[in-house]
Amino acid sequence: MVGTGTGELHAPVLLDEVMEHLEVREGGVYIDCTFGRGGHSRAILARLGDAGRLLAIDRDPEAAQAAAALGTRDGRVLAEHGRFSGLGDMVQSRGWEGRIDGVLFDLGVSSPQLDDPARGFSFSSDGPLDMRMDPRSGPSAAQWLSRAGRDEIASVLYTYGEERHARRVARAIVAAREIATIATTQRLAEVVAAATPRSAERRHPATRAFLALRLKINQELEELAAALPQALEVLGGGGRLLVIAFHSLEDRIVKRFLRDEARPSRPPRQFPVPAQEPPARLRLIAGPIRPPAAEVARNPRCRSAVLRVAERLG
Repeated sequence: MVGTGTGELHAPVLLDEVMEHLEVREGGVYIDCTFGRGGHSRAILARLGDAGRLLAIDRDPEAAQAAAALGTRDGRVLAEHGRFSGLGDMVQSRGWEGRIDGVLFDLGVSSPQLDDPARGFSFSSDGPLDMRMDPRSGPSAAQWLSRAGRDEIASVLYTYGEERHARRVARAIVAAREIATIATTQRLAEVVAAATPRSAERRHPATRAFLALRLKINQELEELAAALPQALEVLGGGGRLLVIAFHSLEDRIVKRFLRDEARPSRPPRQFPVPAQEPPARLRLIAGPIRPPAAEVARNPRCRSAVLRVAERLG
């Protein structure tokens, strides 16, 4: 979801590619599961007719407020503040089951979130160690780190951040918090950097730890795994599912889901073959699509983005 600028100047990632594959119909119904600052949504609205509808979802209160403000100006927009794992219920409450023409997920955090030190997503500026997509819901990263056990911290760093030195970093975090609570982004970055052996990697040694904590605090991978089947269920025949992922763990979930629904698994050889194999529910359309060099040059944060596209069958 990262982009350039703030507010309405926020540049959405892979916009041309998204619009090409979404194939917006004038009277269609679309869902932007990650409204952010509305870059993709505004492009969809530009192609929708008066009868078209757009459901804009975001769990971030500021993003949801921006979506609601857009809805007051444009009656085609319906805004929802909540997790996209509630997608199915949101669609059902409107009687839209099986009528959706396109669902878009632009995963991760946005530039406005990264650039605001008060949100605690980045160590580039010091701020409270929060990291919550919705600051009013659940424990912050600082609260979780203050009470999690060493083994649990190590597991999170390794599983979500693929941190090779997870145990070493976890020991350092536990030792540091016994001296003083790790309450700011800079303090955590310092602790992790001091515990991490020097590497030839250009990125900051705390990058993996910050990613891991963000994914853990917001349950981002679990949310994605819960939302993808719901997106498939609400799509009508010919409806498009588009997902932009920013790191390998997200993309792996998306890739496997699309593959499994496009090619249903057969039973093991020792079991009898059923009279009729389960039909495929998706057709793979495109992916992985990566940002062109010109877009990466304008917005280096998008360099890891990967877009995958599939179409609902039947």
